[in-house]
Amino acid sequence: MLLLHGFTGNPVSIKPLAELLSQRGFAIELPLLPGHGTVPRDLLPFRYADWRAEALAGLNRLRARTQHQIVVGLSMGGTLALDLGTTEKVAGIVTINAQILDRGGVIVKLAPIIEKIVPIAPASAAGLIKNDIKKGGDEKAYDWVAAKAGNSLVRELPQIRARLEQLTSPLLVIYSRDDHSVPTENSKAIPSLVKSSNVTVLELQDSYHVATLDNDLPLIDERVALFAESLTKSS
Repeated sequence: MLLLHGFTGNPVSIKPLAELLSQRGFAIELPLLPGHGTVPRDLLPFRYADWRAEALAGLNRLRARTQHQIVVGLSMGGTLALDLGTTEKVAGIVTINAQILDRGGVIVKLAPIIEKIVPIAPASAAGLIKNDIKKGGDEKAYDWVAAKAGNSLVRELPQIRARLEQLTSPLLVIYSRDDHSVPTENSKAIPSLVKSSNVTVLELQDSYHVATLDNDLPLIDERVALFAESLTKSS
């Protein structure tokens, strides 16, 4: 399985799920997306295309040692998973609180102007909530965000949605009922945007946005494992 973290985050946010799935016998790829996991300024030169390229490289590494590949993504990682599914042949895709609809708010509308004046800004100003975890904890995400890097994702969302009609792989959509970072409308919209006829939706009752560090982690592990096993057996 290829597991992808979110924007301003790092593998810490999804590592517990990766470890649980590894214990079940699944091969794991857990890449660090460019510009993440160090200091906020390291995000400055990177864009959505760079993160997609690294996600694809991770998928290719997985292909080199496995027969079937499943892509699992949290938040922007879920966006990347969906996007990869439009061009790459994979056994299945799992999204967890993925962003796919356009982000609203005045800050987003003014982003093209702001990025020319302020190259880096507090993550909260961009509507990003750090440690959106019901049980508490630290996802080790950045407190500051590179404006052009963040806007590159926002600008790409309409194109990704348009490509989703090409996605035919089985899909498991997981979302938190109470998410303060990505509105639930995003996950609810995914089934109608894809061409896949095999779509399962799971609503989490006891987690916030970073569900892979929250109370529903055991449930996520179980459902992802069952999803993967059903696909590999059928193949």
